[in-house]
Amino acid sequence: MYADFIGSAGSIFDLCTPLYPAYFLPLASLGNLTKAVARGLKDPSFRVIQSHFAVSGNLGDEEVWEVSAQLVGLGLGILVLSTPGLVNSYPVLASTWMTMRLLHLWLRYQSLSVLQFNTVNLKRARILVNMHVSSSTVLGCKECNKMENILSWEKFSVPRIVFGVPLSDMLGGDTSGLKVKKLLELYSKQKYILVLNQQPFKDFEILVSFKDGATSLSVLRSVWQAYWLYKNQSGQENMFDQLQESLKELDHQFDKFLQQLRDVGWDINSINLKVNKDVLIEDFSMY
Repeated sequence: MYADFIGSAGSIFDLCTPLYPAYFLPLASLGNLTKAVARGLKDPSFRVIQSHFAVSGNLGDEEVWEVSAQLVGLGLGILVLSTPGLVNSYPVLASTWMTMRLLHLWLRYQSLSVLQFNTVNLKRARILVNMHVSSSTVLGCKECNKMENILSWEKFSVPRIVFGVPLSDMLGGDTSGLKVKKLLELYSKQKYILVLNQQPFKDFEILVSFKDGATSLSVLRSVWQAYWLYKNQSGQENMFDQLQESLKELDHQFDKFLQQLRDVGWDINSINLKVNKDVLIEDFSMY
């Protein structure tokens, strides 16, 4: 969808060329560049859509239908542009383009919204973890995919989880040896370190940093712990006490969570959760 939005922006640059003929070359160049970027971004989504609808392995048939639809669209575009008086009327031309573009975006959204995956990405992980922490149950693939909002941005998700945070930022600049040692001891069995953002007047926010050797499963564990803290937050408790309690719950509940995912059809061997490797903490045993 984002690729289609970028492609629409490129077409808008093309539409602006008749309005600003003196800037034809930069506008046309920018439009072509933007549309080229969009094509590169949306090609993978085409492959995903084709593979999804080719339920019997008839990927070639799906490609034929796609090319046929493109040719029909091209023919309709030529027919519209050959209509007498249309090309000379810029408002009519612009409104026609806008109508067709909105129809295209709506159809693209509909095609993406029916896709169903049995793998776990970050959006689906949030939905699954939220349900499990709240009610100790998990959703099946069909129900979870329906709830997934393909247009939502991670930065606006609640609770807010920031991955790949330096250790100094996690401690608010307080890197005293005692505090760092206590934090490392607390997370000695985990491949990540997770804390609550302690800055005043800050909304609930979780900061996560990963250790060497962290995997997608480590990210999923951190998401589960983050949601438990969010659901059981208390401003009266010491942060380390809250973290310790959340880790106890994680050890007690996480394996059950994974088993429930398997039971309803999720492929937990294909968890697509990216480990932010810009900042990694060296893992070592605490003695």
